[in-house]
Amino acid sequence: MSLPFEILKSRDFRFLMFARMAVSMALQAQAVIVGWQVYSITKDPFMLGLTGLAEAVPAIICALFSGHVVDNNRPHKMFLICLGALCLNTFMLFLFGGEIITTEGHHILPFIFAGIFISGVARSFIMPASFSLVSSIIPKHKMAGGMAWLTSGFQVATIVGPAVAGLIYGGYGARAAWMMPVILVCVSFILMWNLSDVPRNWRNRNHREAAIASITAGWKFIWGKKILMQIMMIDMFAVLLGGTVAILPAFADQVLHTGSEGLGMLRAAPAVGSILCALYLAIKPMQQIHARSLIWVAVGFGVSMIGFGLSTTFWLAMFFLFVSGAVDSISVVVRQTLMQLLTPDDMRGRVSAVNSMFIISSNEIGAFRSGSMAAVLGLVPSIILGGAASIAVGAVAAVSSRT
Repeated sequence: MSLPFEILKSRDFRFLMFARMAVSMALQAQAVIVGWQVYSITKDPFMLGLTGLAEAVPAIICALFSGHVVDNNRPHKMFLICLGALCLNTFMLFLFGGEIITTEGHHILPFIFAGIFISGVARSFIMPASFSLVSSIIPKHKMAGGMAWLTSGFQVATIVGPAVAGLIYGGYGARAAWMMPVILVCVSFILMWNLSDVPRNWRNRNHREAAIASITAGWKFIWGKKILMQIMMIDMFAVLLGGTVAILPAFADQVLHTGSEGLGMLRAAPAVGSILCALYLAIKPMQQIHARSLIWVAVGFGVSMIGFGLSTTFWLAMFFLFVSGAVDSISVVVRQTLMQLLTPDDMRGRVSAVNSMFIISSNEIGAFRSGSMAAVLGLVPSIILGGAASIAVGAVAAVSSRT
C-alpha cells in the first residue's frame, strides 16, 4: 500500500474518521431540516440567522472551559459523553420536529431552538476531544496526510448529509428526515465505543490544574505562537463576513425558485469542491505548509461568494459554491496540520477549544450576520457585500504579513 493510503490500515484511524463523518453528517442534516422547517414556518431570513446565534452562544461560552476539561480527562471519554448527549437531543428533535409529539402554530420553534442550543454545547466539547484523540492515533510524520483524509471524510459528510436530508424531507416529510440524524449519531457512538485501549485510555496530562490557571495558560500559549493566532483570525473573519450558508433556504426559494431538494444540493455543493481538493491533498500531501496560503484562500472565498450572489441560475450558483468549498478545504488542511504540529500534548484540548471559538464565531455568528444583513439589505446585496469583505480580509492579512 502506498504511503498516502498507509494510514487507512489503522483500525482506530478508520473508526475515528467514520465516527467523525457520521456525527458531522448528522449535524449537517439537522441544519438543513432545521433551516427548512424554520423558514417554512416564519418565511423570515432573520429567523434563519437566529438559528446560528442559538448554537453559537452556548458553544462559545462553553469553549472557554471545554479545553480545560478535555486536557484534564480522557478525550475519548469526553467524546462519548457528548455523543450520548447528541443521541438524546436528536431524538427529542425527532419527536417534536417530526410531529410525533404535536404542537400548534409556532409552538414547535422553542423546541427546535432548544435542540440547537444543546447541539452547540455538545460541539464545544466534541471539537477539542476529537482534536486531542488525533495525536494518539496519527504519527506526526503522517499528520498532513492524515488530516487531509479526515478533512475528506468531513466533506463527504457535508455532501451526503444535506443532499440526502433535503431529498428525504422533500419526498417523505420531516418525520422521515429527522430519523436520519438520530441514526447517524448512534452509529458514531458505536464506532467510538469500539476504539482500542490505547486511544480510549490516552490522556493529555497526568496532573490536574485549577481551571482559571489552565485556561489562562492556554490563551498565553496561543498568543505566544503568532502563527496560530494568524491562521485562526484569517479563517474566522473570512467566513464570518462572507459566509452564506444560513440564508441558503431563502436564496433557494426567492432567487432560484427551488424546494428542499434543491436546498440540499446547494448545501452539498461546497463540500463537493472541498472533498475533491482534500482527496487530492490526501493522495499528494503538501510538502511544505505555509500560513501565507490562507491569504489567497480568503480572497478566493470572497470572489466565489460574489459570483454566487450574482447567480440567477441553479447550476451557476452550484458552481460558485463548489469553488468556495475547494478553497476552504485548503484552509482546513493547512490550519489543522499546523495546529497538530505546533501544539504540545498537554495543550491540545485548550488550543482546539480556542480554535473552536473562532470556527463557531465564523460559522454560527456569521449565520446571524448573514441573516440580519439579508433582512435589512436584501439577499443578493448582503451576499455580494460579504464576499467583498472576505477579499478585504485577505488584503489586510497580506499587508500585515509584510510589516
